[in-house]
Amino acid sequence: MEKFDLFKSECGMVAEVVYKENKECTGSAAGVKFEKLEEHTEDAAREKHVPYIEEKENGYLVKVGKETAHPMLENHYITMIEIIVDGDKLYRKYLKAGDAPEAFFEVPKGETVKAREYCNLHGLWVSSK
Repeated sequence: MEKFDLFKSECGMVAEVVYKENKECTGSAAGVKFEKLEEHTEDAAREKHVPYIEEKENGYLVKVGKETAHPMLENHYITMIEIIVDGDKLYRKYLKAGDAPEAFFEVPKGETVKAREYCNLHGLWVSSK
């Protein structure tokens, strides 16, 4: 379990590790069991899930689906897009059905940039620049 790891509970709640002391942790909190979300990097489905990072003059644009945008329907949509810059600065935008599956982050440039998105049906997807 590391900083920024995402976990999903049996009831569908998604939680993030924001801080961890050097102690062994279990996959439960207050009696609720959590399972770590694995980061997917390749998309074999028709819908596009891998986030695509475009470096802009004053930040980064992240789109979900490079050629074809991910659906944003009531029952199938991207709940959030985030970037992690240089491993310690996290920026997140929450989305809802009907929104465009993209986010612009006006942030300082970094040496490393990792983009993640969470699809309510297909889980966590990641790419790096």
